[in-house]
Amino acid sequence: MRQSIFLPLAPFLLMQNPEPIATESDQLVRAAWLYYIGGNTQEQTAEILGVSRVKVARLLAEAREAGIVKISIEHRFGPMAEVEETIRRHYGLDFCRTTPPLLSDSVEHPAKMLPPAKLADEGPVARRAVAMVAVELLRERMQVDEECVIGVGWGRTTAEIARSLPAMRRPQAKFVSVMGSLTRNLAANLFEVVHHLAAKTGGEGHFLPVPFIANTVADRQILMSQRIVQETLALAEKANFYLISVGECDERAFLFENRYLSAQELNELRKAGAVGDTMGKFFNAQGEVVSSDLNDRTLAIDLEALRKHEVILLCGGRSKLRPAQGILKAGFVNGLLIDGDSASQMFHEIKAVRGGAVGE
Repeated sequence: MRQSIFLPLAPFLLMQNPEPIATESDQLVRAAWLYYIGGNTQEQTAEILGVSRVKVARLLAEAREAGIVKISIEHRFGPMAEVEETIRRHYGLDFCRTTPPLLSDSVEHPAKMLPPAKLADEGPVARRAVAMVAVELLRERMQVDEECVIGVGWGRTTAEIARSLPAMRRPQAKFVSVMGSLTRNLAANLFEVVHHLAAKTGGEGHFLPVPFIANTVADRQILMSQRIVQETLALAEKANFYLISVGECDERAFLFENRYLSAQELNELRKAGAVGDTMGKFFNAQGEVVSSDLNDRTLAIDLEALRKHEVILLCGGRSKLRPAQGILKAGFVNGLLIDGDSASQMFHEIKAVRGGAVGE
């Protein structure tokens, strides 16, 4: 029988002394995340927590007996409350939700930053964790509005959301792709993501039947003028909110690994100052769209349309930290779902810039 984790929401108080206290409840939560979502063995979980394997087994048993382990993770990890609020205020967001940090034992001592190649190895677990937070948000939104229209960008994290979403009856919900959906790799195909989301809910799936990148600007104009494309985009512009992900701009980037970008195009983007991409646009560290003809050849909903709606950015893994920071500065993101280790690093960088006056 497949298990996942439900952790009931608890109130949090920001103390005058922000130093986190490792309560028994928080230890139960972290052990559950590391074991069930992180995919660690009990021995690995014990090593990360700095306790014995016997204690991990006891913690997991208590989590089950207490009803913590049920369907999905809905607990807000106490020590992350200040981190979420600091990030929210710094970037002018409506909300920020994080997972617990899985690579360190406290917010005050974030995991050591590693070379890019090593950071990429953290991606799968971080994406699964962020996907669980996104699943919680989707369930909340669809309970409030069963007829909601959800715009979906593609990427490895959104694909993980489609896999993680439990079956639920929401036949009036609509999932619509906001980027070109035809790709070489089915695992990266937004049509498949939208199809799975619709299948899990019994709702409708709508996708853009065009490639993500056109060969020329003229080709893009022809493709975007097609009636079926215009109809899908019109529905996308009625979305209640958008779920979008962020990509790096290096050799480990999703677009490069799946051969959407050539080595020459990648080099040109980096020379132009690009640090990451989302929704078919490449941004620099200041949140500005860089000068590149690729930005004129991608097929996706217009950024100006995004600014009129709620946009929720997904960031899974510390390799996405710099691109996410650039995109957050662009000013069109309203909410952030981010893994705890990336959030902790972001928190400490904000704290350093403000000279430690985070709580003000």
